Amino acid sequence: MPSVDGRLTIITVTHNSSVVIGPMLESLPADVPLVVVDNASKDETLSIVGELRPDARILRNSIGLGYGNGMNVGLQTITTEFVLLTNPDTLLSEDAIHVLIETADTYAEAGLFGPLVLDSSGSIEVSYDVELHRRDEFGKRDSERLPEGPVCDESLSGAEIGALMQCLQEIGFFDPACFLYFEDEDMFMQMRQNQYSLIFEPRAVISHVGGGSIPATAAYHWEKFWHMSWSRLYYEKKYRGLFSAVLLSVIDIPKFALKAMGYCLILKPKKARRDAARCFGMMAYLIGKSASHSTGVREG
Repeated sequence: MPSVDGRLTIITVTHNSSVVIGPMLESLPADVPLVVVDNASKDETLSIVGELRPDARILRNSIGLGYGNGMNVGLQTITTEFVLLTNPDTLLSEDAIHVLIETADTYAEAGLFGPLVLDSSGSIEVSYDVELHRRDEFGKRDSERLPEGPVCDESLSGAEIGALMQCLQEIGFFDPACFLYFEDEDMFMQMRQNQYSLIFEPRAVISHVGGGSIPATAAYHWEKFWHMSWSRLYYEKKYRGLFSAVLLSVIDIPKFALKAMGYCLILKPKKARRDAARCFGMMAYLIGKSASHSTGVREG
């Protein structure tokens, strides 16, 4: 296995992640540098980081910047050859890290490297895919056979991504316009447009425990689906043009509005709120409302 010494930094973005951050930190090799970008957590997240990884570099945002912009804050500080973009609800292993580094050394044309992701029950999550606009062509993939070796594909799992810093710097990191959702799909597209391959490596195995990082409040559900719709239209316009984005919204806004009203009538407020948020997120994009936040950052 190749040496990781001095070649890799791990980075994660936290926001009220106290339920999941401990197991993730305990799964990391102690000798690999760690950067934690915190999006204004109000729980014990940073206390846990300080206890389990006192060597970690902590960057504190005074308000939540979202995933991509949070990552961008940390990525600007990275000086190692490789970086591992890690969700706080994943469990790593030293073996998986070594395999990803070995894969990067083998495929010089690649910029991103993704592991096989298992959920909390040990079942395989979809860890690689075609580009977003082509997925309907393939339908459900439940019976798909797992590749026996590395695969070059168009999309990887956002739970864990290994990357060459040189390639990330070339594309400008994550698109700052996105607050939540599709920022990873945008990065994958940018990598491919810059002639870098994305490699899925099934020998590198991680666990994605999922959930628990943010309380499932009504406000959280509204924010989640609002941004999901906003970012979907942003992605559509960026890569297929304004006409395609408007056409998508003409189809989806009435659909979501009718579904929201229907769920109100049958007293299913959670689903009604979900589809109303989707509707308002799309309308917000069409009238030019920004999704991103910006603020200063302090260290420590």
